[in-house]
Amino acid sequence: MKVEANVIGAVALFFGVVTPIYWLLSTDPTGTAALVMTTLLAALLGFFLAVVSRQIPDRPEDLGAAEVADGAGELGFFPPYSWWPLSCALALGTCVLGVIFGWWLFIIGVGVGSLTLTGFVFEYYRGYHAH
Repeated sequence: MKVEANVIGAVALFFGVVTPIYWLLSTDPTGTAALVMTTLLAALLGFFLAVVSRQIPDRPEDLGAAEVADGAGELGFFPPYSWWPLSCALALGTCVLGVIFGWWLFIIGVGVGSLTLTGFVFEYYRGYHAH
């Protein structure tokens, strides 16, 4: 995480340097505001990664003399296939079309969306992949 924090910190520093130069050369308030927000976002992400890098033990990627075998082992939990994201997307699409064509379709989309979102959230509590 230390490398990632340094890279994002360098990005924040770059945008912090470029923003006043851009403002002086163009006097464009919209572009300057976008650059300021980009600088702040990169600084926030860099700060978060720096804090997290101090809280977790050193990863093999952070060590200079690490071998490939040092990274062996369990990497984490990766969920299997799921149809719930597709159904949630279809419900959201129904809601969007409901705003265009009629509120009755939006209400149907919200009802179906609440069911599909509940299924998506609780998918690992029942069925084949239950824990």
